[in-house]
Amino acid sequence: MVSTSRPSRKDYYQVLADGLAEDTLVVTSLGNASYLWSVMRDAPQNFYFEDAMGLALPLALGLAVVQSERKVVVVEGDGGLLMHLGSLVTAGAVAPKNLTILLIQNGVHAASGGQALTNAGLDIADLGRAAGIERTENIHAADSLKLSLAAALAAPGPSLLILATEPDLETVALPIMPDPVVTKRRFEKAIGAPRYLSTFFGSGRLEPVTNN
Repeated sequence: MVSTSRPSRKDYYQVLADGLAEDTLVVTSLGNASYLWSVMRDAPQNFYFEDAMGLALPLALGLAVVQSERKVVVVEGDGGLLMHLGSLVTAGAVAPKNLTILLIQNGVHAASGGQALTNAGLDIADLGRAAGIERTENIHAADSLKLSLAAALAAPGPSLLILATEPDLETVALPIMPDPVVTKRRFEKAIGAPRYLSTFFGSGRLEPVTNN
């Protein structure tokens, strides 16, 4: 009997972990998207979002532009994308060749309790193509992601891979919750970005970058 169940997020993440080069920059959206990835493949090159639904793709798009020699992969949810759909349109317009978008399509706002999307059956691949992203694909199996991810990383992007999965409403158990400040600072170091040093009265400066 053929199973009709969809792969889990963990199934897809295992493929992702096995298929990425060590220096790939990975941006993950809030909730389990970040928690599970931090458990499976924690690295300074990861940026974990907290409490900023829908902003993973805008950040990854900016990274792909300024870090044009490195591969950038972003994991966003369908609910988050629909909150900031303009980011998909902008990705199509800017068309960074090093950007791969993995879209978790589970039909709900999982991070905020599992509320159903207003249009869970929307074909996001069609939206991507309309936005100017030519390499778009609906994925329904982990083995399919393995092939499609390899092709997306090898060819000029941007690419949009929509991963059909079941909602994972139970929060991933973490030994230690990621600290946003630590995440930001080690990510800044990984990409060679200067730290912003705040001062009183709303001003600040960038700390000089050193090789130490």
